[in-house]
Amino acid sequence: MALSVVMPALEMAQETGKVVSWHKKEGEHVAKGELLLEIETDKAVVEIEAQGDGILSGVSAREGDVIPVGQTIAWLLVVGETVPSEMAPAQTGRTNSGPATPGRSPTSAGRPADAAATGTARMSPKARKLAKEHGVDINALRGSGPEGEILADDILKAAASSTPPEPVTEAAAESLSAIGRLMAERTTHSWTTVPHFFVSRDVDATSLVAARERLVRAIEPSRGVKPTHTDVLVAAVARALQKHPRMNASWAHGAIRTHADVHIGLAMAVNDGVVAAVIPNADRASVAEIALKRRELTERARANRLQPSDLAGATFTISNLGMYNVDAFTAIIVPPQAGILAVGAIAQRAVAVDGQVGVRPMMTLTLSSDHRVVDGARAAAFLNEVVETLEVVTKGDALWI
Repeated sequence: MALSVVMPALEMAQETGKVVSWHKKEGEHVAKGELLLEIETDKAVVEIEAQGDGILSGVSAREGDVIPVGQTIAWLLVVGETVPSEMAPAQTGRTNSGPATPGRSPTSAGRPADAAATGTARMSPKARKLAKEHGVDINALRGSGPEGEILADDILKAAASSTPPEPVTEAAAESLSAIGRLMAERTTHSWTTVPHFFVSRDVDATSLVAARERLVRAIEPSRGVKPTHTDVLVAAVARALQKHPRMNASWAHGAIRTHADVHIGLAMAVNDGVVAAVIPNADRASVAEIALKRRELTERARANRLQPSDLAGATFTISNLGMYNVDAFTAIIVPPQAGILAVGAIAQRAVAVDGQVGVRPMMTLTLSSDHRVVDGARAAAFLNEVVETLEVVTKGDALWI
């Protein structure tokens, strides 16, 4: 029996997906569970596995095509079967190429008839917001979505093309991966639209180092995972967010929205980019549970097997570059979150201790905040809370284990 391959719905409110690449060619046999193609959503590039066995046939979506969720883009057939006539390639209606829909006049090709008549472009709310932010004239665009709908990707391309790029030599040119391009677009959007400000603090990490060593002894033998400094920081930051709900908030539609749950995003390096995998309900998780989840996410990230659910829902993000011997840095906020904490390396430094010069393991924490959500006093109070919470770890509270 013919098995259809459809554009999957991988996220809440997802309307379309972009075909990044096919891992099988038309006419090749595909086994259930084999990697079939990669799809790009607003949040991630996701690998899609075949849901059954068959010969890949009737592929109607090329790499780069933006396809509505639920539309058939290929078929898996057994020997002797043919592609159902009603879904033959001529009927696929690719969203970024192809002739105008039959029955529409030339002036309305690429846009719905009512939009052509009124001069108002059909577009998603996200695209409309981006158009306003980037100053893009939507009436001059022809959308790549269904029936000419203008998508967020169309706005970003129009904004990029409005300023002619500097010429580059062939040797200097380098194409970005899908993940790299998404990261570039999002960080640019955040830096140019979110009013960042930064507060930093040099922290004596003696408590953190001691707590991590104690927790390793308590957790590793029974749970098979060795907690890292990042795991302890996640637990401390999550508990501090409980007491400072404004830092666990978002800026959305011109208003501040606080969140009842605390979900910590951890910045992780992957091939050609960085993703923020999420540890859910971190404020209610022990360090052992956080360590297990972090290890699981790290392994999937390295294997390029993260799913949209692994990347969705973060209310605050931590970026730790200490393992790369970075002393201090500032990080760009992940909208619509209110903040991100940048963590530097733990290193021995000469500092004043009780009026004398002493050597202590020190690290620098830098908090980036959205000034629309928090002010400097709130940010400073939260950073102080994080440091004080780390001191609690040394007391041996069983909840941390």
